Amino acid sequence: MRLLLLCGAQAVGKMTVGQELAKITPMKLFHNHMSIEPVIQLFGSYNGAAVNRLRQAIFEEFAKTDNYGMIFTYVWAFSEQADWDYVAWLRKTFEEAGGTVDIVELIAPQEIRLERNRTENRLREKPSKRNCEHSEGLIYRLEEEYRCVSEPGEIPYENYLRLDNSRLTPAEAAEIIASHFGYERK
Repeated sequence: MRLLLLCGAQAVGKMTVGQELAKITPMKLFHNHMSIEPVIQLFGSYNGAAVNRLRQAIFEEFAKTDNYGMIFTYVWAFSEQADWDYVAWLRKTFEEAGGTVDIVELIAPQEIRLERNRTENRLREKPSKRNCEHSEGLIYRLEEEYRCVSEPGEIPYENYLRLDNSRLTPAEAAEIIASHFGYERK
């Protein structure tokens, strides 16, 4: 069992790279908005407690399966202890079930992320991002409030890859990640 935590700032391309990885490996994609969007639809707004409980149930149950692995996308605020604690819990959940946890941090400058914020795929898969003016405002605001790019040497885990995907297609990034970690291929 493998868990790939695919992290990075908003609109860096996590979901799209995850989609490409799911095409070439037996890993299942659980992008962060797969839990966010239904909660927004049901509650009328974002409810962090509901999102976290939904994710917790999915992770705990998935870790018990004989599936090859899961790709989970996550905006990790490195400046927030709660996010470090969450990643530690994720690692513990999968490692206690006999799994391996890999972490890939995607990075790209803000101007590229602002372009990606308006892609057809993103807007189709993430209804809450369709108001581009609002979602761009979130990119600016969250970047001011949180540090979502790690500092050199900050991530202490062995199975870690930092990948600048500014000039890579999602398929190229997926290929680099699959090769780096030696993932089984379809």
